Amino acid sequence: MNYQSTRNRQICVSSSQAIAEGICSDGGLFVPESFPTVSLSWLAALEPLDYRSRAEKVLSLYLTDFTPEEIRECVAGAYAGGKFSGSTPAPVVTLQSGVSFLELWHGPTCAFKDMALQLLPHLLTHALQKIHCGKDALILVATSGDTGKAALEGFRDVPHTRILVFYPQNGVSTMQERQMLTQEGKNVSVAAVQGNFDDTQTGVKKLFADAELCRKIGEFGCMFSSANSINWGRLLPQIVYYFSAWCDLVSAGRIKPGECVNFCVPTGNFGNILAAYYAKKMGLPIKRLICASNANNVLTQFLETGVYDRNRRFFKTISPSMDILVSSNLERLLFDLTYGDGGRVSAWMKQLTETGCYQVDGDMLEKIRHIFSAGFCSDGETKEEIGRIWREEHYLCDPHTAVASRVCREYRSKTGDRTPTVIVSTASPYKFAPDVLSAIAPEESTGGVFEAARRLSVLTGTPVPKPIAGLENKPVRFSRVCTKEKMTAAVLDAARKG
Repeated sequence: MNYQSTRNRQICVSSSQAIAEGICSDGGLFVPESFPTVSLSWLAALEPLDYRSRAEKVLSLYLTDFTPEEIRECVAGAYAGGKFSGSTPAPVVTLQSGVSFLELWHGPTCAFKDMALQLLPHLLTHALQKIHCGKDALILVATSGDTGKAALEGFRDVPHTRILVFYPQNGVSTMQERQMLTQEGKNVSVAAVQGNFDDTQTGVKKLFADAELCRKIGEFGCMFSSANSINWGRLLPQIVYYFSAWCDLVSAGRIKPGECVNFCVPTGNFGNILAAYYAKKMGLPIKRLICASNANNVLTQFLETGVYDRNRRFFKTISPSMDILVSSNLERLLFDLTYGDGGRVSAWMKQLTETGCYQVDGDMLEKIRHIFSAGFCSDGETKEEIGRIWREEHYLCDPHTAVASRVCREYRSKTGDRTPTVIVSTASPYKFAPDVLSAIAPEESTGGVFEAARRLSVLTGTPVPKPIAGLENKPVRFSRVCTKEKMTAAVLDAARKG
């Protein structure tokens, strides 16, 4: 299987090259030339397997230049050795109301990004060997909160890699920031950027496209790569947990073999829900994909009207990982729904860059509406949902998961759709302890983030995850703050460290 650019189908590379480069030289994103399809018998054979074995089966359909032994080694390195708590990395928890939560936050950084970013370093290491580039990968990451820490932890001291994470100053939660600033490892660097996530993400994309900068880091023995979901090696592992969740529901008797489910996904950069779309495209029985947004509801507007307009007020919310107005992975969906028309996709992306807005035609919008539903909620509604779920279900969730839960309830009420539904739970509530605590016990004085975590644990009888409890006394290692214009200097410093 080869991979092509969303903006130029003439660009064609192997999966190893796509993973190593991260983003296409023309600014487009790598996508498979064709998607594999699976049968109900293939799904039936997948159901009795554990998560690692399911991952091997799905990955092997896409990584055709990897041997079965290499894929097995990568998967074992990612999901074995106690990195994830519990009996499976991605358990499905079904509440008394019948709604299920796919918990993706049992990894070392307590966020769903671990599901892919524990695997990507292994894939990238093999990819670098296969393309014989002779250089270290300098991995640039723009994060709205969770990706940064997960990438830093995943690539910590991985040979032939260096990683630099940029995050928006004052644009992530206190706990997310502390996770990044205390990160251990000789090959890691972190810098705050003055601006919001969109400024940070746009800045990183410009760095990738800077030919002179690429030449300079080459002199230090480096080539650029990415750990954001623009990298196919980040997105591919996310497809796995949708297959796994469906199999777990069958195994538990919640659905029948072949029965469709809905997934409701909180998303900002559109990567997590795009992985679900690809799973549906492959043949996983999915009826609807429900896209949940916070007050930065650019995706809700697009999926309902066909108009993508980032020219709007930017909100800092209690669900900061979704505080995004430019959703990079939407480009991949547009490419797929235009049957690979890179010219149309390129034109839309050009309009977005130049005017901040583009609009798809009626036929395209009809295709989108056939697959996706969308909704959003405010911070107040998010807190109400956290409190409601705790009171009625005795289930504790973080603000991002609560956004999805609220949107899901509104969708079901509006449509009457009673299809079995899985809400994708993307982070531990303890990563946002002050907001979660105030949602379930408004009378509590939250104090600092660690005191809030302790109070939350006492009130709910749930344990503070070890990766979060251990942060309180870790020394801060990074303090760099830069403007968008000074990001290049941070990159050169990271390249020199090797």
